[in-house]
Amino acid sequence: MDANMKKFDPLKILLAASECAPLAKSGGLGDVVAGLAKELKNAGHDARIVLPLYRSINREKYGITFKAPACVHLGGLESWVGVFTCELDGLVPVWLVEHEDFFGRGGIYDENNQEYGDNAYRYALFSKACLQLCKDFDWIPDVIHVHDWSTAPITAYLKTWDRVLSPLSATASVLTIHNIGYQGVYDASVLPYMGFGNEQFQPDIFEDHGRANLLKAGVWYADALTTVSPTHAEEILTSGGGMGLAPYLNRRASDVFGILNGADYTQWDPRHDPLITTNYSADAMSGKAECKRHLREQFALTESKAPIIGLVSRLVEQKGTDLLRGMLTHALEQMDFQLILLGTGDTHIQDYFSWLALRFSGKVGTVIGFSNELSHRIVAGSDFFLMPSLYEPCGLTQLYSMRYGTLPIVRETGGLKDTVKAYNRDDGSGTGFTFSEPTSQALQDTLGWALDTWVNRPEHIHSMQQEAMACDFSWDKSIPDYLRVYRQAIKNRRKLLHLESPTPRHKLERNFMLEGITPDIIIE
Repeated sequence: MDANMKKFDPLKILLAASECAPLAKSGGLGDVVAGLAKELKNAGHDARIVLPLYRSINREKYGITFKAPACVHLGGLESWVGVFTCELDGLVPVWLVEHEDFFGRGGIYDENNQEYGDNAYRYALFSKACLQLCKDFDWIPDVIHVHDWSTAPITAYLKTWDRVLSPLSATASVLTIHNIGYQGVYDASVLPYMGFGNEQFQPDIFEDHGRANLLKAGVWYADALTTVSPTHAEEILTSGGGMGLAPYLNRRASDVFGILNGADYTQWDPRHDPLITTNYSADAMSGKAECKRHLREQFALTESKAPIIGLVSRLVEQKGTDLLRGMLTHALEQMDFQLILLGTGDTHIQDYFSWLALRFSGKVGTVIGFSNELSHRIVAGSDFFLMPSLYEPCGLTQLYSMRYGTLPIVRETGGLKDTVKAYNRDDGSGTGFTFSEPTSQALQDTLGWALDTWVNRPEHIHSMQQEAMACDFSWDKSIPDYLRVYRQAIKNRRKLLHLESPTPRHKLERNFMLEGITPDIIIE
C-alpha cells in the first residue's frame, strides 16, 4: 500500500445496499456486499453494512436484535423506523432498517415476477434512513459506498440536504453500478416525497424522458463511480453498453473505475464446502465424480458417460436465454450431454425450461426457483457451466465454477472476458470455452467444441480443470483498488467543499447556484 493511501487509513466505510448474503440475496449483489465488507474489515478498516430488514430475514437465525427507533424526514412527514443489529460472520456490524409497510413483504423487489409499484418510495426511505442512522449513532463515515439504483439517492442527499451544516458534510460517496440495465426509473411524482424539486429534475440529474431515473442521479452526484470489471467499465462508456447513460458517464470518465469482483472462497471452495456431497481438491478429484453421481440421481437423469452442463441463472434476456432457446432443443437432439438448470425469472422462459425437462426426460433436469445449497451442488457436480450472457458486468458463478473444476462456456463480454481464459487447442491451456458473437449458432458451435474436447482430448480437459482450480480471484486482490477509489472520492469531496481552506457561506451558496441547487432547499 502506498504512502498516500496510508494516511487515510483506517477508513470508516458504510456499505449501503438492498442485498447482503446470506441475509437477503436475489443475485450477485448480495455476495459482493458481504465479501467486500468482510475483506475491508480484515484489512483493518471500520466497515459496516446497512440493509433493509425484509420479512424474509430470519431474525433468530442471524441473532438480530433491536437497537433503537429512528425518525426519517421525507415528503414533509416524519417516518419512524426500527433499527436492528447483527454481525456478519461475527465480524462486520450490520444495521437493519425495519419499516413494516415497505419491507414486511414476501420479496425484495417483487413478488410473482411483479415489481412492487412503490419501489422508488421504499428505497428513498431506506436511503434517507441510512444517513439518519449515522447521525443518531454518532458514527460518521469517511465514505458511503452505495450499490445500484436502490441506494443511489444517498449520493443526492449528501450533495443537497447534507451538504453543509451537517455531520455528513465531509462524507464522500462511491456508487458501484452492478447492472446498468436496472436504473430505477419511476414516475417523477416521487421526487417531492424524496425531498427534491425542479432544481434536480433536470436532464443531467434525475430527468429521463419525463420520469425520474435514480441511477442517473447517482452518476451526477457520486464522488466516484465504479463498476465490477475493467472490460465492463469500458463497455458502459459506449452507446451500446451504457443503456442510455453513456453520455453522462463519459462526462465523469476520469472518475469511473472498473474493479473486478472477488470470490468469497470461505463459502465457495470444494475442499471444505459443507453443502456438497463429497469434498475434493485439484490433487484429489475423485470427490467431484461422486458429486456428479449424486447430482444425476437427484435430478433423475439416466446413467451416462456424457458430461453434465450446469446452468444457474436468473431467467431473463440479459443472461442469453434467447440464445439458449434458439439452439438447445436441436443441441439436445443431436449432441451427447445432460443439462441441469436452476433459475427463476420471466414466466415464458421458465415455461420453456420446464417443457425441456419433459421433452428430454432423463437428459434434462429443471428446478424453477433458487436454492443456495442446490447451486453449490450443481457447480460441484457439473462438468461444464453455461453463461452465454448478452452482457455481464462481472459474473460470480464463473469464478465459483472454475474453483470447482467446472469449465465455463461463456460469451466474451464484461467480467466473463476478464476472467475466463479461452481454451488453446495447441497446448491444452485455458480455463473455459468462449465465443464473441451473440448468436445461437455461435453458442451451439462453442458447445460442440467443448463436447468434442471432452470426448477426444480428455487430457486437455484435465489440464484445464487444474488451471481453472488454481485461479485466485480472492477479494483481497481488489481491496487496494477500492481503497484508491475511496481516496479519490474523498479528494473530490474535499475539493468541492474547499475543506482544506474554509469557504465563506456566500461563496458556497454561489457554488450551489452554479450547480443548479437552491441553498434554501438544501440548508435545513
